[in-house]
Amino acid sequence: MEPETRPLSKSERQRLVASVVTRRRIGSQLELAEALAKAGCSVTQATVSRDIRELRLEKTSDALGRPRYVVPGRGSRRDPRESLNAVLEQFGLRATAAQNVVVVQSELGSAPAIARALDRLEHPKIVGTLAGDDTCLVITAGPADAKQVARELAAAMG
Repeated sequence: MEPETRPLSKSERQRLVASVVTRRRIGSQLELAEALAKAGCSVTQATVSRDIRELRLEKTSDALGRPRYVVPGRGSRRDPRESLNAVLEQFGLRATAAQNVVVVQSELGSAPAIARALDRLEHPKIVGTLAGDDTCLVITAGPADAKQVARELAAAMG
């Protein structure tokens, strides 16, 4: 059953836009227009574009690297450690130290999300990351750091 469509004031519509992008991953203007229509608010692409601009929605990426709009100030609330743990728990397979590098093996396509989460963490023992499709290399200053980081990552994988 379709929700009843009634005209919303501009402020009501923009509150709905902010609510929708906060609760769901909306990555395009078309997706936003469709989500608003499902909520009973039919809008044109020009209106969606204007609302995005006026609300100053930011286009970022979710944990898997998919595009998404966020309301300024709301997108970065999540603790970087929480984000890393979530992506490792869901997609991480194993973490192995090899000299000053930790090799993180993961589900196909998830290594870039793991690298991004590690980069955002700004871990003091991590110099940088490099990701393929299912493998992320985590570079540390030395073998002792690599072993400690590998233990931390493996623990987050469960």
